[in-house]
Amino acid sequence: MQRPEHLPSENNAAIMHANCKLLFARYAKPLFHAHLRVLEIGPDSFPSSYQQLVANGGPAWHTLDICADERLTYSGSEAHRFPIADGSYDIVLAGSVIEHVRKPWLWIREVGRVCKTGGHVVVIVPVSWPYHEAPLDCWRIYPAGMSALLEDAGLAVVENRFESLETPGYTRYTPGKSLDCHARSLRWFYSLAGRLGFPVERAYDTIAIARKQGRGPLPPANGVAAE
Repeated sequence: MQRPEHLPSENNAAIMHANCKLLFARYAKPLFHAHLRVLEIGPDSFPSSYQQLVANGGPAWHTLDICADERLTYSGSEAHRFPIADGSYDIVLAGSVIEHVRKPWLWIREVGRVCKTGGHVVVIVPVSWPYHEAPLDCWRIYPAGMSALLEDAGLAVVENRFESLETPGYTRYTPGKSLDCHARSLRWFYSLAGRLGFPVERAYDTIAIARKQGRGPLPPANGVAAE
């Protein structure tokens, strides 16, 4: 989705597939309240698809990316070190970002560092999505691997699922892209095939929600305190 290591682009919204939004709406959206401060890493648009799913009058919503874009709150950030003080945000959200990060074990510690004690980290990872350089494509992460990353960063796992919620109603599925990402001329064919009992391609993703433990801020990944 994003070009991260996470870069927003004008056509990213078209790449945001339905399952990411469905998983966010079911599992993560209840965390977002008006009085909170949110940092979204690698937004796909302005406002992002996730921000649009949160009701109007929602939390303060800030954004960060490695690209230079004046619409971002934090523009041109380093991939593994954010220009943000410890414990600045109640929720840190990264959707379709971590698969583009070279060293996610360092990146997730930085995510945890800027989250407040008692706050939440939300990570959504496309797993069945085909290889897509944006500009890099490095990882597919299942729940067990996500738990290892989160726990190593001092984050307690609250929710951790590998799931697809899109295109319900068929009896058989195969992991792949979202149906709505196929050419319009082919969608009717796949829908008909699904009704006849053939497997329907749909996206499967990992969504993880973790809570920052109260043991004090983690050091940044490179050992240098952020300003």
